[in-house]
Amino acid sequence: MSRIVSSLAQISLNYDAVYCDLWGCLHNGKAAYPAAVEALQTYRRSGGRVVLMTNAPRPYPYVEAQLDRMGVPRDAWDMVVSSGDAAQDAMFAGAVGQKVWHVGTAKDDGFFNDIPPEWADAPQVTRVSLEEADGIVVTGPFDEINEAPEDYRTRFAAALERGLPLLCANPDVVVDMGETRIYCAGALAEFYEDMGGKSLYFGKPHPPIYERAHRLMNLAQNARILVIGDGINTDVKGAQQEGIDCLFVTGGLAADNFGDDVENPVGERLNEWLSLHLMQPEFSIGRLR
Repeated sequence: MSRIVSSLAQISLNYDAVYCDLWGCLHNGKAAYPAAVEALQTYRRSGGRVVLMTNAPRPYPYVEAQLDRMGVPRDAWDMVVSSGDAAQDAMFAGAVGQKVWHVGTAKDDGFFNDIPPEWADAPQVTRVSLEEADGIVVTGPFDEINEAPEDYRTRFAAALERGLPLLCANPDVVVDMGETRIYCAGALAEFYEDMGGKSLYFGKPHPPIYERAHRLMNLAQNARILVIGDGINTDVKGAQQEGIDCLFVTGGLAADNFGDDVENPVGERLNEWLSLHLMQPEFSIGRLR
């Protein structure tokens, strides 16, 4: 059974660092959650280290700028590690070729234009039409408010005929932007796989993003790490696969399953739901606080 706690402080002294998800835990896509910010600040003041680990398909400076706009203070975290960072490494290493068809919006242009110093001498990656592409890079739908994966069936069928691989810059399937649920790159990548295509992933729950965080934080081999997140198939699954303890935030994507009070999940319903998903996070909490 997952132990329900009322605050991060109840368990935080048992850990040297936390890997905390953003969307659904620290903010809702529009505004930060003050209690979550305070919880991370308090943890850092006690000597803990905080990695904000996100499946955002953008390099970390863009994520930091978004946090600044939301008013998340810099003393709430030590480092941001994004799926975009890990996926960028793969793209510039040639994982899907040098000519790519980009599925996404202009807000993700930095994924292509802001080349990390370590890849400055790598062969150039150029965005081209689907007909000219060697591979596909998906950072999200073209129209994230109105489109669904099915809208891409015809274009993906054409890509399949040519055997194009797909690089997914964000394994999340959906997120809640305020009160609106939108599809992410992961939904398109899964749809492409269901059609018979090959999709490559680098964010949670896949190893590259954790390896990047471990390396950049220079954590000791025996460091005690706690993952905090609301995604059962990203945060919780990733923690389970990495052998890391997890604090599941029930008041995020799956909130409707655990009772009427988002702050206080019903234990029986929570553990039944977790069993159905074959997941067992060590701890659960309504909202990060």
